[in-house]
Amino acid sequence: MRRPDGPAKVHGRFRYVGDLQVPGMLHARTLRSPHPRARIRHLDTAAARRVPGVAVLVTAADVPGLATYGLIVADQPVFGGVRGEVRYAGEPVAAVAAVDARAARHALAAIEVDYEPLPPVTDPRRALAADTPTLHPNGNLFREIDIRHGEDGVHGPVVVEDDYAIGMQDQAFLAPEAAVAIPAADGGIDLLVATQWLHSDREQIAACLALPEQLVRLTLAGVGGAFGGREDITVQIHAALLARAAGAPVRIAYDRVESFLGHPHRHPARMRLRHTATHDGELVSVTARVLLDGGAYASSSPAVLANAITHAAGPYRVPHARLHGLVVRTNNPPCGAMRGFGVPQVTIGHEAQMDRLADALGLDPVGLRVRNALQPGDVLPTGQVLGGPLPARELITLVAARPLPPPAKHDPTGLSLPGGLPAMAEPSRVRRGIGYALAYKNLLFSEGVDDASTARVRLALAADGTPHAQVHSACAEVGQGFVTIAAQIARTELGIDQIELLPADTAVASAGSTSASRQTWMSGGAVRGACAAVVDRLLARVARAAGLPGPVVETARRSLTITGGQIVGAEVGLRMSVADALAMGPVEAEYTFHHRRTTALGAAGQGDPHVAFAAAAHRAVVDVDLDLGLVRVVSMALAQDCGTVLNPLALRGQVEGGTAQGLGLAVMEELVTDAGRVVNPTFHDYLIPTAADVPDLDFVAVTEPQPDAPYGVKGVGEAPTCTATPAIIAAIRAAVGRDLRRVPVRPHHLVGPPDADPPDADAASGGPFGEGPS
Repeated sequence: MRRPDGPAKVHGRFRYVGDLQVPGMLHARTLRSPHPRARIRHLDTAAARRVPGVAVLVTAADVPGLATYGLIVADQPVFGGVRGEVRYAGEPVAAVAAVDARAARHALAAIEVDYEPLPPVTDPRRALAADTPTLHPNGNLFREIDIRHGEDGVHGPVVVEDDYAIGMQDQAFLAPEAAVAIPAADGGIDLLVATQWLHSDREQIAACLALPEQLVRLTLAGVGGAFGGREDITVQIHAALLARAAGAPVRIAYDRVESFLGHPHRHPARMRLRHTATHDGELVSVTARVLLDGGAYASSSPAVLANAITHAAGPYRVPHARLHGLVVRTNNPPCGAMRGFGVPQVTIGHEAQMDRLADALGLDPVGLRVRNALQPGDVLPTGQVLGGPLPARELITLVAARPLPPPAKHDPTGLSLPGGLPAMAEPSRVRRGIGYALAYKNLLFSEGVDDASTARVRLALAADGTPHAQVHSACAEVGQGFVTIAAQIARTELGIDQIELLPADTAVASAGSTSASRQTWMSGGAVRGACAAVVDRLLARVARAAGLPGPVVETARRSLTITGGQIVGAEVGLRMSVADALAMGPVEAEYTFHHRRTTALGAAGQGDPHVAFAAAAHRAVVDVDLDLGLVRVVSMALAQDCGTVLNPLALRGQVEGGTAQGLGLAVMEELVTDAGRVVNPTFHDYLIPTAADVPDLDFVAVTEPQPDAPYGVKGVGEAPTCTATPAIIAAIRAAVGRDLRRVPVRPHHLVGPPDADPPDADAASGGPFGEGPS
């Protein structure tokens, strides 16, 4: 089955949230702080309110309810200055709605803000220092986790240790944030918005507006990409405040610069890793210290740290581990969810370490990974016993066996060389490298969260007399393909062809977040359960009408089936069309799906925190111009643990997209800050891969079913992002023979003096934690 929204998107007819128009709507803009840290001494909006066309202007003083919001901790002000300070460059200070965008921009320019700039804290290594100011009433530490596994002080004779740094990556979805808010006659608000989690948005909006949640109604509008960047509140509360104050619909839409400033990004990371092994290549111990920069507000930082540190040893058996992680507050832009959720950062580190260990031992890097790869029944550093399939050994073996691309041929156009035609690389100065990476990534929410999803299904007769089912779920379709999967599941379970997926909104109970590789498992499970309940009720109706003996539901389940639009009971001599059964009236059911319970991390970081895992392995082949430091990714091969595949085309799209995003982090994507200010908030300067940068993907799916998941499925979108980056870095390292410790890799890392650019100057400051050499 192909995507139902595919043709409209290809032909440019799909209505994204930014395309929405409502009669009489106002246009909103947001004023943002230019300072990473400042005290607001005075805010004067009088001149702005007098600008012709301005309908309403709101500041912190106009928030009727809770002044702050947040996914996990409500620590982020609706408008900066609510507690006297702004804490990052780009923090909203006021919002205005006017008859057109031009009037709104003029009004912003007329707002007078008297800032007292304060010294910003932009180095996460200084966030917890004794002489560092406390940046927020909640303090500068979002979370600290210390995992102890095995025995302290037990190490192998072969030791590799190094520091690594990863820059800030943006989700870079192509459709910037937008929403339309419409005040309702009952005093509530209706909101059309592109988001990843409708019910979480509703909860936060209602609290800030001081409204009952039932008066805040959200409907999912067309989403142009998300990748974690739409999990947090951005435009929603501002649009709702303005619409209620103006008594008119309000449209708010960011441009690209404001989008870069307005949503959280992937956490920059600094790591020190120490691996020890026996002389024949068996891991003995892993020590990891991970520091994440959470930026100004919490977002999902506590959960991202848990993911990062619980995966820091990689998909390998480690008898002894000490894994210590911190995520801290700074005056940098807030960081939160992005595809992989903390695992891509630590994978870059542990896979570099495995390559260095292979070099130290004189072993093949693939063989070293095979020797140490986790298997079901192994104990993880958290004490969790690995259950379910995790074919890590099979994946790395498979990807290593894929055919390699042919050697580079003479190309007079230069298009196949690094940098293409403008660079005109000298072929004799181009070196090829091959690199591998293996990782595993948790699926679904973790640490005791009851990650439920609800769906409602109604089966009735259509106007033409044929059976027709409506599926209602609040699952946010952000491109992952739930609109396809939900219909496939309903067709399979109900045995009919006509399936209608109703718009996702808050009129049905929560489906949870479209994140954590969870929606096919969780919301697919909810749709399947609701369909099964509908079938039970329909068959019970037929059994009751036919006078079958015994308890109705049990008899129906035992004796009747639906096949090809017919209800058949061969043993009882019954046959009836589904249409005839529905002539007695429609059948409806709601079902809430739950995964197995997990536990929070306890003492010494021990517990059963994750529901399940999926693994992936990449092989990258690159060409590097030794004179210019330019890189061309020639080939990517991927073997991935996919569970049961419900839609092969959707699977292909997810793994290709995940690979491309990992490629971007490896060689081009970084949101650069200078003293807390983003200096490249446009696609002119923040580069993302294009079709010219991403090679065809040689992909192999390993389809061992997950026992406790509906149909045996696994989420597939995040795992390839975790492995693509370190595989490419390993291939570059192999091509140039340099010890690359900072990502993304820049040309000057490859052509300048060795170690000319250590990880964020960590060498000068004594390591990634500023405490001196180990």
